[in-house]
Amino acid sequence: MMDAQARAHRVGQAMWAADTASKDTLGMELLGCEPGRARVRMVVRQLHLNGHQICHGGLIFTLADTTFAFACNSHNRNAVAAGCTIEFLKPAHEGDVLSCEGVEQTLQGRHGIYDMKVTNQRGEVVAMFRGKSAQIPGHVFEENAAS
Repeated sequence: MMDAQARAHRVGQAMWAADTASKDTLGMELLGCEPGRARVRMVVRQLHLNGHQICHGGLIFTLADTTFAFACNSHNRNAVAAGCTIEFLKPAHEGDVLSCEGVEQTLQGRHGIYDMKVTNQRGEVVAMFRGKSAQIPGHVFEENAAS
């Protein structure tokens, strides 16, 4: 029987291998996937900048949403976003290293609440995101006695 930490790690590996948008298109890096938690990092590049020459809010949202996906799937029960909110608190500039940590606040029945904190390399909070997950049928990977 696989323990919760090994399960979350394997979920992270499986999802990351298939996540072309986060990994290849946006250049994000999965730092960790633990039970009910995840950490993802992204360096702000020139192609991430908007007309004000700051990181586009949609890309900060995507970093938080990506982290949310890993945290809420970490138990190996397929989960999707049922809703979310984000508060942008500080701009991010080219060269900034944005890290997002997501933490499960509660998981009851099919629904969970997760908080993401996006910080820059100085530890300043750039954005806060709260997501509600809904579990759907299936698993990220099939578990069996050989897993």
